[in-house]
Amino acid sequence: MLVKYWMRKDVPTIDVNASMQDAMVCMKEHKVALLPVMQKNQLIGVVTDRDLKRASASDATSLDIHELIYLLSRIKVSDIMSRKPVTLAPDLTLEEAASILLKNNFSGAPVINGDGKVIGLISNHELFQALISLSGLEQRGVQFAFQLEDRPGAIGEVLEIIRVHCGRLVSILTSCERAPAGYRHVYIRAHSIERSQVPAMLAEMREKGTVLYFVDHRDNTRQEFIESFASPL
Repeated sequence: MLVKYWMRKDVPTIDVNASMQDAMVCMKEHKVALLPVMQKNQLIGVVTDRDLKRASASDATSLDIHELIYLLSRIKVSDIMSRKPVTLAPDLTLEEAASILLKNNFSGAPVINGDGKVIGLISNHELFQALISLSGLEQRGVQFAFQLEDRPGAIGEVLEIIRVHCGRLVSILTSCERAPAGYRHVYIRAHSIERSQVPAMLAEMREKGTVLYFVDHRDNTRQEFIESFASPL
C-alpha cells in the first residue's frame, strides 16, 4: 500500500506567473482540487480550489461578470499559492500519507522523488479509491464484525466457519483501538456465501466471540447486534 502504486501520475501543473483564471480552468479540465506551482521546472508551491475561492469571495458579490473575469485574469497564482507545500515521498504508505494530510488539514499533496521532481499526486480521491479497492467492497459480498479475544488462533476460528460454509475471503481488518483490554475488533469481508446459511453461521460465530454486526452488500441487509458498539472503521 505504497503511495507510488496509488498516486495519480498524470499530474497537471501550473506556472507561477499564470493567472488565477488559468488555474481555475486547469482544475476544472483535469478534475483536481490542487495544482503544483512550478518555476523553471521546480516545485515552489501549491494552489488549491480553497485558495481560489478565498481569493475571489470578498469581491465577487460586488462585481458584474465582466469585472469578475477581469479580476481573475489579473490575480496571479503567485499571489495566492502556498509557498511551503507539504509533499509526499513515493515510498510512504497510504496510511502515512493520510495521516500527514489529516494533520495539515489538506485534501491532497504532490508526490516528489529524490531529485525533487513532481511525479504524482495523492488526494482524498486516491485514498478513497484505495480503501474501496483494498477492502473488496465492489465484490458486493458480506461483512462480519466481531469482538474477539486477543489471542493466537481467535481469528482463525471464525475464518474456519466461513470456509466450512464455502465462503471466499476478500479482506480482513483488525484493530485493538477502542476494544476492551484483552480483545480486538475484527472485520471480515467474504463472498460466495449462500444467504440461507447466514443464520447458522452467525450462531456458530457467537460461540467464538461477540458478533457486532452483519452487512450484506448485495441486498443492503444490515443487522447490528451491539447498539453501544463504537467502531473506528
